[in-house]
Amino acid sequence: MDYETLLTIQGYAKFFLILIVFIVFYSYAYSIYRRDKKGDRDFEKYSKLVLDDSIESKPLESRKENSEKKDKES
Repeated sequence: MDYETLLTIQGYAKFFLILIVFIVFYSYAYSIYRRDKKGDRDFEKYSKLVLDDSIESKPLESRKENSEKKDKES
């Protein structure tokens, strides 16, 4: 293969890699948006972790609620 062919292949590879990363990122962002609108998960309380990150702070979710939700779904 000559140099131009390698550059062309490299260009297409970069384009498709960026396209895949773009699709994955926006599908993840859309899924977070959809779960937030449905009320499945409250992302606001997770964002408060940045400001209230001490050992004395109370847990965001109790373990009993999580295990009960998993039992109901099963």
